[in-house]
Amino acid sequence: MPDKRPMSVQVRDQLVDLFQSRGLLPGDRLPSEAEIAELCDVGRSTAREALKLLEQEGLVLVERGRGRFLSSLSTLKVERPITRFESVSTMLNALGHESRTVVLSVEEADPTSTEQQALGLKEGEQVIRLERLRFAGDDPLIYSVDTVPQECIPGPVKHVNWTGSLNTLLAAQGYPLVSSVARLQAVELPDDVRERYSLAGLGPWLLISETAITTSGRHVLYAEDYHRGDAFAFNVLRR
Repeated sequence: MPDKRPMSVQVRDQLVDLFQSRGLLPGDRLPSEAEIAELCDVGRSTAREALKLLEQEGLVLVERGRGRFLSSLSTLKVERPITRFESVSTMLNALGHESRTVVLSVEEADPTSTEQQALGLKEGEQVIRLERLRFAGDDPLIYSVDTVPQECIPGPVKHVNWTGSLNTLLAAQGYPLVSSVARLQAVELPDDVRERYSLAGLGPWLLISETAITTSGRHVLYAEDYHRGDAFAFNVLRR
């Protein structure tokens, strides 16, 4: 399956593998943007964006007039860091789950006050609200409600395949998601959801409420993803 993530994200991951294969240590100088662009067969701007992502993650330090250097944080390997933005589909695949998605409902509707604020919508603008369950075999793993501005996905909702990655779908419409702000809390599923979909007795769930933005800073996705508490753990890197 082709990698549909932004090229800068793909190059970031290539660079991490490259630094490890070369045996680089904290304090070692990194190749220049031009060298990275040639090594990864991308443009200088893409190489620069990838390096910027590594800077934001604390793996690369910039010293003005000297160059970029590998930081001490590069010695720590954090599996599934909560700070890394990725789609639910990508996360499940990376964790080795042969997952399937069941679309519970999809509707065009007026936004709730929370959705309107998260997406920066004006009065009268509508949203598409997507409700799904992700399974591994017969085990439900994630219950999610995703909301996007209606104008971001044109055409009747019944003509759209909602089983795949919403991130990929938005990118295909010209809205590539690059980062998000998220809130995590341990909760029980709403009573009506537990009863309607026979999900009682599986809690508590880890709710990640997330607002995602594009490269231009536009808010185009508000997601509430409930992860089975006994199936998921996320790691953080503390500085």
